[in-house]
Amino acid sequence: MGVDPRAPATYVSEPAATPEPAIRVLLVEDDTDLAQRLTASLREAGFAVDRAADGDLGAYMGETTDYDAVVLDLGLPKLSGIEVLRRWRSGGRRMPVLILTARSAWTERVEGLNAGADDYVGKPFQALEVIARLRALIRRSSGGSNPVLVQGDIAFDPAGGSVTLRGVPVILTAQELRVLSVLMHRAGRIVSQSDLLDHIYADDDVRGSNTIEVFVARLRKKLGHDAIRTVRGLGYRIG
Repeated sequence: MGVDPRAPATYVSEPAATPEPAIRVLLVEDDTDLAQRLTASLREAGFAVDRAADGDLGAYMGETTDYDAVVLDLGLPKLSGIEVLRRWRSGGRRMPVLILTARSAWTERVEGLNAGADDYVGKPFQALEVIARLRALIRRSSGGSNPVLVQGDIAFDPAGGSVTLRGVPVILTAQELRVLSVLMHRAGRIVSQSDLLDHIYADDDVRGSNTIEVFVARLRKKLGHDAIRTVRGLGYRIG
């Protein structure tokens, strides 16, 4: 039996993949065991995670890299979390910041919020709570509260890692999903190739010089040629 060319495609030529990191998060935490466990949970949930083990390095990384969100412990060596946060805010850095505090230290929470934090979680905490709060902060910072992002005929559910085109499921590879996620979260804005590379790869991942062009070409085949626009010399844009 032949295939009706008018039928909507579900694009199953490549195997389905578990969603991998698309949104880049900085974790500033000096407790090695806690940092390793939280990093593993965040990556499993679909975040690219960089880690700093002290306040000096955390401040520098937050000043020089565009993170989608930060998880910041307040009790840090070299430079306190409060000082790190104040430095970021006074320098114009506006990424959402989730602070980690001792459960009973309400004064820390107040000081952190006054310094410019967006939310807090008390220790000990469940990783799922941190993940949920980060997703809410990122949605809020991108101008929306709906967990499903929609641009034209494309709908993307960050929590479930699912994509539909005019209501029909589209199966993407892990890397394609990473690229689409960054573009959807920044809909209407130009995202450079270097920015996309920073957001879809952690610092220790190997990066190819032409990978972004390949992934964008594949996404256009699956979502339509006009779904992603090229802004010559600057990058890519959805919406």
